[in-house]
Amino acid sequence: MIVRRLLPGFVALCLGALLAQALAQSLGFNRLLLAIALGFVATNVVGIPTWLEPGLATHNLWLGAGIVLMGASISVDTVLEVGGPVFLLVVVAAALSLLFVELLARNVFGLTEQLGSLLAAGASICGVSAVVAVAGAISAREDQIAYAAATVLLFDAITIVVYPIVGDLLDLSGTVFGIWAGVSMFSTGPVVAVGFAHSEVAGQWATMTKLSRNALIGVVVLAYAGYYSRSGGGSRPSLRTLWDEFPTFVLGFFAVALIASAGLFSAAQQASIEHAYDWLFALAFVGLGTEIRLGNLRATGLLPALVVLLALLASSALSLTALLVLF
Repeated sequence: MIVRRLLPGFVALCLGALLAQALAQSLGFNRLLLAIALGFVATNVVGIPTWLEPGLATHNLWLGAGIVLMGASISVDTVLEVGGPVFLLVVVAAALSLLFVELLARNVFGLTEQLGSLLAAGASICGVSAVVAVAGAISAREDQIAYAAATVLLFDAITIVVYPIVGDLLDLSGTVFGIWAGVSMFSTGPVVAVGFAHSEVAGQWATMTKLSRNALIGVVVLAYAGYYSRSGGGSRPSLRTLWDEFPTFVLGFFAVALIASAGLFSAAQQASIEHAYDWLFALAFVGLGTEIRLGNLRATGLLPALVVLLALLASSALSLTALLVLF
């Protein structure tokens, strides 16, 4: 029964990925960005039938599977060589972004505490996933969750377009561009998309950097839960809740990376795995495009969007400056 319900949408994702591949070969555009564009056109111009929606919603599953398999192409030695400074940059950038959004939301623009915290979590950690995770810890209202999620999705859509353009204009190397995207963009899907749109190296660094940032979600949820429980506005999350919200594909990614670094994959197996995650990303990004709905983006409040815009500009500028100094 579940297979019958999911199959039509999954087939639609496959057809979209194949069409993106064909268009990429004929037009010379990046296949993953074309996959997002096809999903966007399908949902905003053509319209998505309700019977396709369950299968289309599996795109996060394919993204996670692709990220896990991508670990096979990562050199642990390379990660260890430059991983310390990068992880430090991730932690500092996330902390500063979170504090900056909180400061602007509460003291400059007069937004409610809960809405400001949701915006801060979404902008500093991992997009809508962080919004949802923190919402449960601070007892946020549904309308606040909707505003924060819509704001994050708005900037996901913008950065998918803007970051590749900026990367080309500044002629950034694959390493610098990938880490910059992973440090400053919001959600995992757009980060992976723009990374691989730049280059294979950029895609790998964008993914690794974003995964390390995603792993901070548990710390942020606990911090907000502690703060709001003291003020009587939230509840302490259980270990089960924290595990449910933790991006477990991070663990799979590093496990596969360790196996590959130990030389347990043959050259043929390595090539097959790379081909598999390439197609999994294509499926995921068709589905990601269907999530970018103009109606929802128009519902974004002006003040929340302005707060997040200022935080994004500051985070992007400071992190890029730091990376250009480091690399």
